[in-house]
Amino acid sequence: MPLNPNLKKVMVIGSGPIVIGQAAEFDYAGTQACRALKEEGLEVVLVNSNPATIMTDAAMADHVYVEPLTLDFLKKIIKKEHPDSILSTLGGQTGLTLSMQLAKEGFLCRLSGYRAPRLYPRRHRRRHRC
Repeated sequence: MPLNPNLKKVMVIGSGPIVIGQAAEFDYAGTQACRALKEEGLEVVLVNSNPATIMTDAAMADHVYVEPLTLDFLKKIIKKEHPDSILSTLGGQTGLTLSMQLAKEGFLCRLSGYRAPRLYPRRHRRRHRC
């Protein structure tokens, strides 16, 4: 798929704490995504609450935030960084849940005027439009 020329900055939501035997694959996937995005010339903003991961190494992203993965912190970082896109599918359930909550609250709509397609079942879409 060709790179969208409108994308300049992407925010990657990490997986948070790694428990032995869990979530390490999300750290690996997020690290590879950050590398691939940087190779494409995109500015990468990484948010992860675990400083002991490869993903939070300063070389992985242009801006690294080691902050709790909560709605309040994500909102502050999004307002500060103004990413063109948010990549939340690499953080496992943590990233997905946070993105869904941001969308459900209407935060992403208010910020960008954009509503992710098919985020809600058809019968609920009307009430979640921007």
